[in-house]
Amino acid sequence: MSGIVQNNILRSSGTIAVSAAGLNWVDTVITGSTATVEAGNGYWINTTSNTCTITLPSSAEKGDQIVLIDYARTWGTNSIFIDSNGLNYQGSPDTSTVEYTTSGQSINIVYSDATKGWIPLEDDVTALEPVAPPTQKAIFGFGSLYSSGAKQNMSNLVNSSGVVATDTTGVGTARGALSALGYGGDKGIFAYGSTNKSNLVNSSGVIASDTDGVGTTKNGGSGVTIGGDIGVFAFGSNPISNKVSNQGVIASDTTGVGTARQGLAAVEYGGDKGVFAFGEASGGSLVNTRNLVSNTGVIASDASGAGTVRYGVAGCSYGSSGTAIIAFGYVPAGSSNLSNLVSNTGVVASDTSGVGTARTFSAASRYGGDKGIFGFGGQIPSVDNMSNKVNNSGVIASDTTGVGTARFEIAACGFSSSA
Repeated sequence: MSGIVQNNILRSSGTIAVSAAGLNWVDTVITGSTATVEAGNGYWINTTSNTCTITLPSSAEKGDQIVLIDYARTWGTNSIFIDSNGLNYQGSPDTSTVEYTTSGQSINIVYSDATKGWIPLEDDVTALEPVAPPTQKAIFGFGSLYSSGAKQNMSNLVNSSGVVATDTTGVGTARGALSALGYGGDKGIFAYGSTNKSNLVNSSGVIASDTDGVGTTKNGGSGVTIGGDIGVFAFGSNPISNKVSNQGVIASDTTGVGTARQGLAAVEYGGDKGVFAFGEASGGSLVNTRNLVSNTGVIASDASGAGTVRYGVAGCSYGSSGTAIIAFGYVPAGSSNLSNLVSNTGVVASDTSGVGTARTFSAASRYGGDKGIFGFGGQIPSVDNMSNKVNNSGVIASDTTGVGTARFEIAACGFSSSA
């Protein structure tokens, strides 16, 4: 047998060490809160659900090498800690705290000697993260008739040009005052209302049958996409929230933060974060309170709002710089067509003069990659089916003639990454 050994380090024991290019990459992704690693290996560390303490070998020789990589770009949320297991780390004893807290980071450590111990050969951050194609289509679903109060389960698709289609036969439990959000980059989910059942929407806009509910029912709450492909439902008759995974799975309740209120809007801003705003609090008081949501679904406490207090509002993102818009709703004097822009830092602006028919409990969604659409809603005591497009600068257009069954307490979300 013959061969050539290249770019390898000769250990003090006489054993030839594995080179960086020849590391043994461990197949299993580490997801637990603790892990013990060995020299000569590379590891994928997934901290999506928890922090992780990495224990290094208790003995090492010069040239021993270990590589750790942020598998899910989550070290910025749930960090990793290095336990050097009795050996020094960059000259510090193992009683020191070694923590890596940057998403997309990777560390390549090599053992030097007893004095300096493990030393990072490389400590890199991969800045480039793939960006999902923008949502191209939308769907309006469910809702209520005003005259009879009858709940509906039909839906109306919106193509990539913002054209609303006629009714699609209903699927799932008919209900109003529900919420919807996008997940997984190209799919959506309707949930809650008068029940805690949910219905997934696939990338072709087909609504699935009911999924048994998870969490406390949120009548009149809202939902928002965050983090690019996950989401969070919150508020309604209580401030409890429920995260939604990028597979469309709703998590159990998270303790509520902020003022419980109904008929509020939720919009994505900054490309990966969200904000809940406006609504009707207990006792019938209308508010313009807002609550920011981090890109991991953590809801902040109440912040002072801007704009006329109202409920029954709707909102969606637009443009390519992380901006959004909230519009319509019921003010103390009746239905309105006021709107409020939301900056890419989550700041809600003062009122913009209304355009389109004033109405309450409409719905809105992004479509066409960088535009939005508001549709349906009520001019109590009547309901409507007209729509209003939003261009990529956040300007609301005048009414487009209605299509589909007129109803209010409806929900909408985006789907599909192809036109």
